[in-house]
Amino acid sequence: MVFKRRARRMRLGLGCYRVGPKWLWKALLVFVAIAFAGQLLGVIYNKSLQQDRSRWLFSSDGQGPSLGSCRPRSHVMFLKTHKTASSTVLNILYRYGEEKDLRFALPLGYQFGYPFSFNAHRVKGYSGPHVADFSIMGNHMRFNKPEVGKVMPADTFYFSILRDPVALTESSYAYYKAVAPAFRKAKGLGDFADNPWKYYDPRLRNNHYARNLLWFDFGLDHNANFSTTLAQRGEVAIRRAFKLILVSEHFDESMVLLRHALCWPLDAVVSFSLNARQQKSSGGSSWVDKAAAAQPPALALTDNQRQKLREWNALDWHLYQAFNRSFWDEVDRFGRARMDQEVVLLRTRRELLAKACLREGGRPIEASRIRDKNIRPFQSGFVKILGYELHPGLDNATRQACLRMIRPEIQYKDLLDARQFPRAAPQPAQALPPAIPAGRAHVRKGPSSQLRTGELGVEGGGWMGEERDWDGSRLSHSNNNNQKLVRDGGRRGGREGKRNIR
Repeated sequence: MVFKRRARRMRLGLGCYRVGPKWLWKALLVFVAIAFAGQLLGVIYNKSLQQDRSRWLFSSDGQGPSLGSCRPRSHVMFLKTHKTASSTVLNILYRYGEEKDLRFALPLGYQFGYPFSFNAHRVKGYSGPHVADFSIMGNHMRFNKPEVGKVMPADTFYFSILRDPVALTESSYAYYKAVAPAFRKAKGLGDFADNPWKYYDPRLRNNHYARNLLWFDFGLDHNANFSTTLAQRGEVAIRRAFKLILVSEHFDESMVLLRHALCWPLDAVVSFSLNARQQKSSGGSSWVDKAAAAQPPALALTDNQRQKLREWNALDWHLYQAFNRSFWDEVDRFGRARMDQEVVLLRTRRELLAKACLREGGRPIEASRIRDKNIRPFQSGFVKILGYELHPGLDNATRQACLRMIRPEIQYKDLLDARQFPRAAPQPAQALPPAIPAGRAHVRKGPSSQLRTGELGVEGGGWMGEERDWDGSRLSHSNNNNQKLVRDGGRRGGREGKRNIR
């Protein structure tokens, strides 16, 4: 009997024990369900937050102060002068044109036959004056207004950018040391400045990088003897052709003026400095932008040598002084207080986008440290060209918007080319054939120091002989007078041609 009672109690106890876990499991299931629902709602919320963040980041505050009733300009021609922060400006044009699905006037290679004078047939897809509606033109060329006018519409807005010729020569020497014979022979920039004629021969190709480079890019005779009359004549011709001339040393103020001239939103002209260069100092490695004052030993100059470079580049120095004055006249018309406010707003937006987009606190880094090889900048000269790396984990919309701001010039041009001409996509930049040796001598035609009234790029100077683009591609004419590329530069040797891209 005792055994039976104990057995009965055990059965009752087990029965109670079975009932307990049912409620426990039910409670546990309810808890798991709530937790799962919370996680799901959290994911949905985070995605929505990222989308809202992306829309806010690139839309809400990106319009800037009101531009009034003006209409955005979609026909724009930018003369991309060398070593003037022009790659950053071109990135702005690329981004705007891509976002608005505009048609670019793109070169057959990467430049419009530079350093030869621009010809309309160098534009890919060009088949006659105004047959196709091109909206934006901005790759390197030696300016020739009559030929550009065959490509771009009559209401095109023409603008360019200048830089102090001493700083420009410093940068040119760093990038084109192995390209320009005059620079290659000199021990350093100071050595060149002390006696330029010791190293400079106007008959040698690529020596235009060593003297009056701005004057040359505007299509004028950079080897002409300076005279006040000639310099003023060139200035007047440039003013007649261009509606706005920016100044590299005042880049942010330039972007404000450009934004209002084009009637574009603020974010369209917010940019990160492209082609920043690295320098070594006693304290270790550092980076500087194009306007930096500190220079490595090869670029060091005394005050006397700086003055000599201004005299050597007297035509450029005249342009810089003249357009620097008119630039600040334009700022005065805009309003100094208003300019200061918009510059602060521009810089605030740049800092915000840098924090949202870029690693390393927004500072440029060495190309070798950029994990995405597709956005590594091309290297040129004896200084390292730095680039940027994006934050990991960006949502797709934010990543694409940030990527546009840091994509190097060569890669961006290839992307636009492939989209605009999908059946004839260009080869990747890394696979391009090498260029002809940069130091090869060419016999110049007799230059003229005279300008035709109202025209640029018609002075007749240049090099005789076969014409090739920067990448060594030979340019020839077909029966319909349309320019074609003949890729036969691969056996000519040398890598200097790529150094022309900046």
